[in-house]
Amino acid sequence: MGGPLTTVRLDAELRARISRNLDGFERRSLELDGRRPAAVALTVLPDGRGRPCFAITRRSAHLDAHAGQWAIPGGRLDAGEDTASAARRELREEVGLRLDAGAVVGLLDDYPTRSGYVITPVVLWAGEGGELTPDPREVARAYRVPLAELDADGVPLLWSIPESDRPVLSIPFETLDTVIHSPTAAILYQFREVALHGRAMRVEHFEQPIFAWR
Repeated sequence: MGGPLTTVRLDAELRARISRNLDGFERRSLELDGRRPAAVALTVLPDGRGRPCFAITRRSAHLDAHAGQWAIPGGRLDAGEDTASAARRELREEVGLRLDAGAVVGLLDDYPTRSGYVITPVVLWAGEGGELTPDPREVARAYRVPLAELDADGVPLLWSIPESDRPVLSIPFETLDTVIHSPTAAILYQFREVALHGRAMRVEHFEQPIFAWR
């Protein structure tokens, strides 16, 4: 277990805490069953005040799929590519952040999406580096959100939709002045519970809002 996120610093102790918690977590992998494999890069890096943050993007409005949505950098795997390599490549392509294999801290559970993917979240440590230079072909803007916001009051939000009997999980973020929905929110919530607090938590059962189904 770890202390409150308002007190954590971007230091070796935080990396060790995340690594220890992920090593002690029995992650679940899912069969594709006709879905496509994808990976996201859940990257820990500092903001201008040195606070530990995660990186998130707003997708470009002209993309064919999920245009304008909030997303952790990531995408589908290339042929012969493993999940960690795919996450690092997508991070480099989307926001210009180059991290070597040593930046990989661990993996969270696979998450199945309504749009036909099985996402593997890869937790990466950028340390004190981490200049974000979005590729405008894919990313409208990249943001750094303090980890402490994952512990804010009202996290998570659970709500229902008539199309499903499963609850939708969402997270409000003060820095972004918005509410982010699953699958991104579910992955971030498991990151909070497992990697940051050392609490076993599954999230694949949380639903996604209708607009994310396509």
